[in-house]
Amino acid sequence: MRLHHFSSDIPKPQRFTYPFCYEPHPLCILAAEEVKREIARIAPKEGKMYGVLVVEEAAVDCKQPTTTYSFLAAYSGLLEGRNDWPYFVPPVFDAQDPNGYFKTKEREISASVISRTTVPTNHCTSALIPQKMSQDLQLWLFHQYLMLNAKGEKRDLVDIWQDYHCSPRIRRRYPLPPGGTGDCCAPKLLQYAYLNGLKPLCMAEFWWGPSPKSDIRHHGQFYPACRGKCKPILTWMLQGLDVDLSPDADGFPHMVPQVVYEDDAIAVINKPSGMLSVPGRTERHCVATWAQERWPGAMLVHRLDMLTSGIILAAKTPEAYHALQQQFLDHTVKKRYLAVVEGIPAQSHGVIDLPLLCDPMNRPRQVVDRERGKRAITEYRLLESEKATVNYSLLSLWPHTGRTHQLRMHCAHPDGLGCPIVGDELYGTKADRLYLQAQAITFVHPTTGRKQHFELPSDFDLSQFHISNIN
Repeated sequence: MRLHHFSSDIPKPQRFTYPFCYEPHPLCILAAEEVKREIARIAPKEGKMYGVLVVEEAAVDCKQPTTTYSFLAAYSGLLEGRNDWPYFVPPVFDAQDPNGYFKTKEREISASVISRTTVPTNHCTSALIPQKMSQDLQLWLFHQYLMLNAKGEKRDLVDIWQDYHCSPRIRRRYPLPPGGTGDCCAPKLLQYAYLNGLKPLCMAEFWWGPSPKSDIRHHGQFYPACRGKCKPILTWMLQGLDVDLSPDADGFPHMVPQVVYEDDAIAVINKPSGMLSVPGRTERHCVATWAQERWPGAMLVHRLDMLTSGIILAAKTPEAYHALQQQFLDHTVKKRYLAVVEGIPAQSHGVIDLPLLCDPMNRPRQVVDRERGKRAITEYRLLESEKATVNYSLLSLWPHTGRTHQLRMHCAHPDGLGCPIVGDELYGTKADRLYLQAQAITFVHPTTGRKQHFELPSDFDLSQFHISNIN
């Protein structure tokens, strides 16, 4: 039985979930608890993303005080090597049928590779023929994924992908969907609902099991749908539903930074948490545009993540900008951050050296990649900690390199500190803010040649964490 029923007096949501940034609806949380019991029964060894879709059946009367709801459940990819678990919705297209066209052609390609490695032939031709066969087979597979939307329209994955990525530059880089597209939870859930005349009400996805080695996923935590594989598909599949607005569509509050210091050449700015450093996809109000309005021609020398607060340098002249940029390139600018993290590091002081790589299918998330990643080095020191039921620590962090999300990944990853920064929605858990502050900076003034040091007081209310001084 793939349609599961449960009763609740919780009212249904007014709009469907915006899947790329959401708080799970209480109905999804109830449904997820049911799914977790089924996962425990199966007892899978690997960690995996699971999803729930609460749906409305045509005959349901949702005006009663207690309503019987229904939900569907799904997992991404395969579960214990299978895609036919009866509790969960089936794949959009079954590529695992051993007697189907896909698996038959896969065996032919494998046999071709083996024969060409044992029979002498032209090496280039030998390598290209199986590769071309694999590409043709993958293209055939994508055409079998005929995705529905709420209007009852149907398109295959290739058509959806190429229509979404209409920019020639992006099209050249990603001409076809990556492998596994269409096998994530959200597309499978919506496809099954549409095929069976069910109206989607709300949806949520959660991770269950051990985290991948390269990425960071927390057992039992809810996550948004991936943007790389799923956003093109879901943009199509959600057409015809009344969907919550993207938070980006509402814009950002127009925060005002604080000027810590300024002269004719530079300005030292204190950026509040939640303000962009540079213009975003849908929002132009940011520190960069604010600085240009205040000091025409001013340019930011570096950036901070939107959720990180603290010091940013702005140059008022091209000469000052290039001089400060060179100091960043030469790694002579020294920055210190303050962070509140969940847990207590095993060592009070140390250096983290973990190479990082952007996950192209789930930007802006970073992964640890020891082969292709760029080297990232962070020094840390434990300042204060609280040993209680929930442990928190206050750290100083010195980044010796400047990779995207370096401090957040180095704190959260188990091969780093294994202590996520409080409020880190990507690699930890949500809070009222990200507890990361660019607190101090040291550099050489571009015109006077004198060493400059600026330091901010902590903008965290540490009393809420009951953090005390360490011995």
